[in-house]
Amino acid sequence: MADKTASTRYRQGPARSKRRPPPNRQDMLPMKTIATFATAAALLATPAHAIVGGGTPQVDGVARAVVTIVGSRGNFCTGSLIAPRVVLTVAHCVQPGADYKIVDRDANGQPQLLNVRTVAIHPNFNMQAMETHRATADVALLQLDIPLKGKSTVPVGAPNIPIQVGGRFVIAGIGVTVRGEGKSGGTTRVAALVATGQPGTLQIRLVDPVTNGVRDGIGACTGDSGGPVFEDKPNGTVLVGLISWSTGPNNAAGCGGLTGVTPLTLYRDWILQTARSWGAAL
Repeated sequence: MADKTASTRYRQGPARSKRRPPPNRQDMLPMKTIATFATAAALLATPAHAIVGGGTPQVDGVARAVVTIVGSRGNFCTGSLIAPRVVLTVAHCVQPGADYKIVDRDANGQPQLLNVRTVAIHPNFNMQAMETHRATADVALLQLDIPLKGKSTVPVGAPNIPIQVGGRFVIAGIGVTVRGEGKSGGTTRVAALVATGQPGTLQIRLVDPVTNGVRDGIGACTGDSGGPVFEDKPNGTVLVGLISWSTGPNNAAGCGGLTGVTPLTLYRDWILQTARSWGAAL
């Protein structure tokens, strides 16, 4: 049954504290301070790569719904446009105490920052659970001041149930291809991964079908958090999950092993209700 608890919302404003937060563990994708708004945007000014281990660069299709989110503490994440003024991402990327903006490009291809009016975080999100790769409601929505032009919206759904081991999914993100090198992020890339372990409605773990997570392969990395996870449906490709975390091979710290996904099975109703409360037509 879908969770219909009231959301946690806050309006954008100045950060409440100037104290630098402690650095996050590197096996989690985002929230590592790399720069201010300006520097974060500058890192993405020249598109490079995304998704560690490779991934196919894409500008059309599902990539047209992918957006870049930057925070005033220097983090950058991925989101998906589900309505002209609504972006879907993960909760741990847009925590209170910082401001967030969307990176857009003008007619000359130069990056510009668009304001975020409101952030809604799912009330059942638990940061400690996410940090230890346990299932939690790692879901959030951003309401923009103005519609985002030049992009396409993507429908929000849920994975086919039951989710099968070996089931195929496509991930997309703007994250780095080289762990720890922010400049290697900025271009939307996609990769086809398969479900492993015991996939269900609370969490899906994906691996590169070639390496099976035991040696370096394709997977999400820093900056890909919040990125969409797609599944093919009879009526087309549907967004069914969000990238939450990653590991290196054999569950080591890093990237290129597991890609942890929050499926939208339990959260789709909350997403749609919150977006509609903002006047979005979905």
